[in-house]
Amino acid sequence: MNAPKQDQIYANERPVQDFVFDEKVADVFADMINRSVPGYATIISMIGMLADRYCTPGSRIYDLGCSLGGAALSMTHHISHKDYRLLAVDNSTAMIERFRAALDTQPDITNVELICADLDDIEITDASVVVLNFTLQFIAPERRVGLIRRIYEGMRPGGILILSEKIRFADTHLNELLIDMYHQFKQAQGYSQLEISQKRSALENVLIPETIAAHKQRMHEAGFRSCDTWFQCFNFASMVAFKEIP
Repeated sequence: MNAPKQDQIYANERPVQDFVFDEKVADVFADMINRSVPGYATIISMIGMLADRYCTPGSRIYDLGCSLGGAALSMTHHISHKDYRLLAVDNSTAMIERFRAALDTQPDITNVELICADLDDIEITDASVVVLNFTLQFIAPERRVGLIRRIYEGMRPGGILILSEKIRFADTHLNELLIDMYHQFKQAQGYSQLEISQKRSALENVLIPETIAAHKQRMHEAGFRSCDTWFQCFNFASMVAFKEIP
């Protein structure tokens, strides 16, 4: 397998524009996400393991904001039975096209449906596992409540929601410390100060992080009664929430 193309999108000085998941980003996304999110490979692997535990026969599982399909493919490789349907959704045509090309090389995977659409247009039904892996942060804050509620209402009792997000901290000093440590992490991955600064500016109006407390409150208000963080590194975290069995 060829190594992913290196992310050099912000290597040269350029006018500040909002970050978009276009062809250029999709082309280097595998490199970008692994060098930009600490613990990303661990999160992807554990999503597969969680899905194996909670995917019930005859159910649907959803990867909402699937990008190149990392989480979706991890689930298909980990789930021990084949009696489920996986719906992978993204509104980026470039991402869906590349995911489809990856699937074409794995003809044994036959229960995955790729959908290019906005998440507001997706009906969640009969779900045992739903994944939002660094997706909610790109959705306008006022739309997040409705999406989480629709996910809850469309889940089977005993189903699981896996939510990974870039987070912020209520304490200003702690927030600044972890952001600084994260930038040091990115430098260690080979990103220059210019790349870090320009990408941060591009994401400023696009990626809106929230505190873990805000995420928990939203999920509790949607109906999830058990919710907590299972992974965190710097200002990145992944949470699990369960729909209780009556």
